[in-house]
Amino acid sequence: MCQICQTATVTENKVIDRSAQQANTIYNQRTLEQDYRTLKSALKPGLRVLDVGCGTGSITKDIAELVGPTGYVVGIDHTASFISEGKSQYADVANLEFIYADILNFQTEEKFDLIVSARTFQWISTLDRAIEKLKSLLKPNGQLSILDYIHEAITWTPKIPAAMQNFYNMFLMWRKDAGMNNRIGYDIIDIFAEHGFEEIEVFNADEHYERIFPAHVEKLKIWSKVAASKQMVEEGYVSEQERLDAIESYNHWVDKEATSMTLKLREVRAILN
Repeated sequence: MCQICQTATVTENKVIDRSAQQANTIYNQRTLEQDYRTLKSALKPGLRVLDVGCGTGSITKDIAELVGPTGYVVGIDHTASFISEGKSQYADVANLEFIYADILNFQTEEKFDLIVSARTFQWISTLDRAIEKLKSLLKPNGQLSILDYIHEAITWTPKIPAAMQNFYNMFLMWRKDAGMNNRIGYDIIDIFAEHGFEEIEVFNADEHYERIFPAHVEKLKIWSKVAASKQMVEEGYVSEQERLDAIESYNHWVDKEATSMTLKLREVRAILN
């Protein structure tokens, strides 16, 4: 399976160091309306929904509101601190539950009408196993929605500094070597078909940011936040000085030179008949 994946063959998911990520400035600011807006057409009262890779649950909470008191939403994530924060932040949402679990090890007797996953499958190396796991958790005629990036198609205007371009090139190589798919937002269509899903739909969800808008400046600096992790240094893909140079030059680019950045993002939705 997964004949079209442009990745190495691996048997276990890459362990990603998320210690440099600050939940309150990344995950807690996300909303369904802004960050998974295409999903709204799939949500209706009474649905049982599983959110895979829910982070701190800000989008998951919005899903729970739309499925209403007759519906129920379970969010799972393999970062314990994110789950703890979600439980604390949204303890008063009666139809919402958070569970600390990796999708491959998640155990439940429940079947779901809809399984969603936003910006998570880009980090999964064992795509075939993960998709088969989700199939086992869906009801007959259940629906699966994956929202993710096409990392190879990102555009910056004007060009980013050479230091950050080098870091980004190594970021793509690091991901590929670990079996992660750099074009998952595109390839997931064929992956769904390989695994027997039907009625596949594609929804454009590109993220476009311009420096002239103050609210976009922090969004433009997302790659400085990616480079804040030292994992690529520790694993020999870049030097510490190269990482620091990438952050410094990129932040200067955002503050003084940037016009825009577009991240290619798509939701792909399908039915398990």
